[in-house]
Amino acid sequence: MTRPTLEKWEGRWVQLVGRVKSLWGALTADEHLQFEGEYERLVGAKKVSAAVAREEFLERVDERARV
Repeated sequence: MTRPTLEKWEGRWVQLVGRVKSLWGALTADEHLQFEGEYERLVGAKKVSAAVAREEFLERVDERARV
């Protein structure tokens, strides 16, 4: 697996953990846990978008190198 692909999966995992924390916080009326879960979901989304951008950048560099 390439580095950007691995980073995308890590980001998705962080999003999933954040979603579970957020839902558990809502179920138990724990606002701190809800906030922590939402924060982790945001961090995971940023990791995924950064990995996608890195992957696109590497593809463009490879295209230029072939020319």
